[in-house]
Amino acid sequence: MNAELRARIDRGFRLETFRDYLALEAGSSENTVEAYLRDLRRLGEFALSKGVHAPDQIARGHLRDFVYLQKDLGLSPASIRRSTSAIRTYFAFLVGEGLVSTDPSDRLESPSRWRTLPEVLTIAEVEALLAAPGQEHRLAWRDRALLELAYGAGLRVSELCNLGLTDLILTDQLVRVFGKGSKERLVPLGRGVIGVVSVYLHQLRPELDRGASRGRVLLNARGDPLSRVGAWGIVRKAAEAAGLTKPVTPHTLRHSFATHLLEGGADLRAVQEMLGHADLSTTQIYTHVDREYLRSVHKQYHPRG
Repeated sequence: MNAELRARIDRGFRLETFRDYLALEAGSSENTVEAYLRDLRRLGEFALSKGVHAPDQIARGHLRDFVYLQKDLGLSPASIRRSTSAIRTYFAFLVGEGLVSTDPSDRLESPSRWRTLPEVLTIAEVEALLAAPGQEHRLAWRDRALLELAYGAGLRVSELCNLGLTDLILTDQLVRVFGKGSKERLVPLGRGVIGVVSVYLHQLRPELDRGASRGRVLLNARGDPLSRVGAWGIVRKAAEAAGLTKPVTPHTLRHSFATHLLEGGADLRAVQEMLGHADLSTTQIYTHVDREYLRSVHKQYHPRG
């Protein structure tokens, strides 16, 4: 950063006044003062690039994008946490001095609160996984039905295991799901999912059901409702049979479902509805996975990638 830009940022964003506050009133160490000012000058440079020239023009969205930009640039979580702390301290100072009326940093997340996603499968890996249960295995159609529902509808493992026969509305290509808090949602099913589930329902499930199924769709070899542990085991064995080296769980298929929808151009709110997220911010984490996909496409296909 050249001296002219640095002076412009310091002046426009009141950083000299903030420096005095840190050193004289807050009693911060010299290292902390310099680190905070460095972080805030970087924020100021980012703000100027967005047409923002003063702290009272900075909105929550600017701060969120700035934090994720740091992540995309490869800064360590510790560095981003310090930067987030600098931003919060800065805006608390500005509010206290009456220089801004609201604090846009009050809901700013730091890396310690970011949720990490498991590996996302490629479409080719998903295809291999779905085809993995061999027909020589007695419960192959049950296993295929579970895998198709997990990926094709993005269901949580608890939702898979609790799925009832009356929840399958196959004539309308829908499945009714009761998610967290018993909230009901309808999720579309593709023809491939419906085909596999129909074969399982007509050929294998009647053979498994010995009167203790409680109306559940997925049953174990004894005819009882499939447990979560059982579902995890099915997915793990299918991943091994498909030759996948990534760790694969039922949740991996749910994440792959969401990521592939977004990569294909699906609307974020539609994905939110299908996943059963109460808050859009929970779904927005998938856009960061999608960024990695976009970067890989750019690198592969752009002449200057």
